Amino acid sequence: MLVHPQFNPIAVQLGPVAVHWYGITYLIAFGLFLWLASRRVRMPQHQAVGWTRQDVDDVLFYGVLGVVLGGRLGYCLFYKPDYYIQHLPEVFAVWKGGMSFHGGLLGVLFALWVFGRKRGRSFFEVADLIAPCVPTGIAAVRLGNFINGELWGRPAPADLPWAMIFPQAQDGGIARHPSQLYQAAGEGLLLFIILWLYARKPRATGQISGVFMMGYGALRFAAEYFREPDDFLGLRALNWSQGQWLSLPMILAGAAIFVWATRRNQRPA
Repeated sequence: MLVHPQFNPIAVQLGPVAVHWYGITYLIAFGLFLWLASRRVRMPQHQAVGWTRQDVDDVLFYGVLGVVLGGRLGYCLFYKPDYYIQHLPEVFAVWKGGMSFHGGLLGVLFALWVFGRKRGRSFFEVADLIAPCVPTGIAAVRLGNFINGELWGRPAPADLPWAMIFPQAQDGGIARHPSQLYQAAGEGLLLFIILWLYARKPRATGQISGVFMMGYGALRFAAEYFREPDDFLGLRALNWSQGQWLSLPMILAGAAIFVWATRRNQRPA
């Protein structure tokens, strides 16, 4: 069995200022988004409707606000509502950890709606542009989870070559799935490849967003079978985790959006 390397979560210490690896992975995520989105706006189908590099910079600003505020509020509401209702000031204590992807997604969706309203573009026009640029950031942040030794997986067979002991789990040395790496590979790199290839050709408005939501929801749902449920929640109905129950609406909504976009595109002019 492998043992988690126990990386120092602090990458650089400059006097009283500590730069954490987790923060660096977020910076990498935003940098990858800028690079990929800048390539997207140079594609003929996006240049034809007036997208520019300045739009990329602006939508990133809105998106960062959506990720941080939505991710934090989503964690408080979806995972520990009773606790945070009694400790409201701690909602803002982001340095203590606690972010929800599903909450971050809702925050980003709202931010994209606001951006679109200001620029006179439809919500799905904006979402379709950026959706293929998001999964690499998800992969980077999952690597940050692995470096921190958090969000470890469920018990794995001891003879699994990559089974890993996470000392932070304080479970007596149980071999576990490194589910953070599964998620980085699945909802990160695999989803990126699928979306990037699919989005290279012009698509009906809304189709790319639908594929993103279906793809992320399905891959996250599958990965949750290997990820240890939060100890304060455990498994919910049908022995599904909270992450699976939050992913199911994504899959259904993504399918509905894709069908709607396809049918809308097929209507006679």
